[in-house]
Amino acid sequence: MDSATHVVMGVGLCGLATLDPVVAQDQVTFGAAVVGIMLGSQAPDLDTVLKMRNNATYIKNHRGATHSLPAVLLWSVLISVVIFTFVPAANLLHLWIWTLIAVGVHVFVDIFNAYGTKALAPIKNKWIALGAINIFDPFLFGAHLLGIILWMFDAHPGITFLIIYAVLVIYYMWRIHVRNRIVRTARKRHPHASHVFISPTIRWSEYHLVIRTRNHLHVATYKNRNIRYLESYPFEPIPQDRVLVAALKDKNLIAFLSFSPAYRWNVKEKPYGYEVEFTDLRYRSGGYYPFVTVVRLNEQLKILGSFTGWIYNQNKLENKLQQSTRKNQKKAELINVT
Repeated sequence: MDSATHVVMGVGLCGLATLDPVVAQDQVTFGAAVVGIMLGSQAPDLDTVLKMRNNATYIKNHRGATHSLPAVLLWSVLISVVIFTFVPAANLLHLWIWTLIAVGVHVFVDIFNAYGTKALAPIKNKWIALGAINIFDPFLFGAHLLGIILWMFDAHPGITFLIIYAVLVIYYMWRIHVRNRIVRTARKRHPHASHVFISPTIRWSEYHLVIRTRNHLHVATYKNRNIRYLESYPFEPIPQDRVLVAALKDKNLIAFLSFSPAYRWNVKEKPYGYEVEFTDLRYRSGGYYPFVTVVRLNEQLKILGSFTGWIYNQNKLENKLQQSTRKNQKKAELINVT
């Protein structure tokens, strides 16, 4: 989910924590638990700092190790111990329990997005992406906002959020049911499909689909119980073309392929050499595929520059590629000097 949703969910868990007698009857423990819950509800996304290094590192690791089973335990213990160091009068056990719940809920709700997480690592080191809930869900966010407002008007926070979470459990079950129905519909049309990638939009009735068959990747939308096909691309292993083989050594493309299971590629000849573009077909907005990797190579197949990430503007992509090219040139100059 997005950061704002994780924040309001943290507040909701703070309200729910008042149902715990130890927390409710001790203001010190309640205060410590609030800090633990709010930090725990955001902690797994601290890997966002990897963006400061580069997009390749971020894409390859985001929602990976920080969302794994050991990380859930580590985050909860670390946060609880740090808080307890400053607030030794708090009940450590209940502080840790509610911090653990906050971290666990964060990781749990993230698996319902199309992006997914490696929540079962190291037991199962694969992305789990159920594709049932959009990264920002108005109903989910609005339900928590309603609970916060009712709390502000003196409604009992524990009971309020207990009711809200009971409703949200039903909501999630309904969204999973709809998601499964869409997958079944797609598989009826393509009984030999190896995978159906589903991405929910902000609208309940509309989903983005990529249906992978033996020979094709079909891009489609599901709306009002109907599948509408938009585009189809050949599905085949990346050929051992010399340009593609050279591009596959680029760190940005390596990161892209470690994350994307449904993509197409394109090789263009340019005045400077070649441009290789890989496009993730799972994300489509307004007829445009924003998640891409572009690698530029000279005629000798030396990588000039590259970029991977979300791009909605061609000028921005060009600027990113020029920055990467200049950076690589500076590195080459330093190597030559030394």
